Amino acid sequence: MTEQTARAATLLKEHRASIDRLDAILVYTLAERFKHTQSVGLLKADHDLPPSDPAREAQQIERLERLAREADLDPEFARKFLNFVIAEVIRHHEKYQA
Repeated sequence: MTEQTARAATLLKEHRASIDRLDAILVYTLAERFKHTQSVGLLKADHDLPPSDPAREAQQIERLERLAREADLDPEFARKFLNFVIAEVIRHHEKYQA
């Protein structure tokens, strides 16, 4: 193995370790977020509120797209990601309504 290849392997290992830590942060952050959205869903069910709030969802999508642009992340990806999360939250909220 050349010195350059060894250095590349070391850098790759370091990047992958960082990615693994960030993946863990994402999972724990999503878990915390869903704990709160579950509480919101139960609150909505207790007070006969609809499981979705399109105005809030639109605001959140707009906000996340803006944050994505500021963070140099593709806003389209951010929108798709949030839409996926919102759909999952609404699905949970609908279960509480039953």
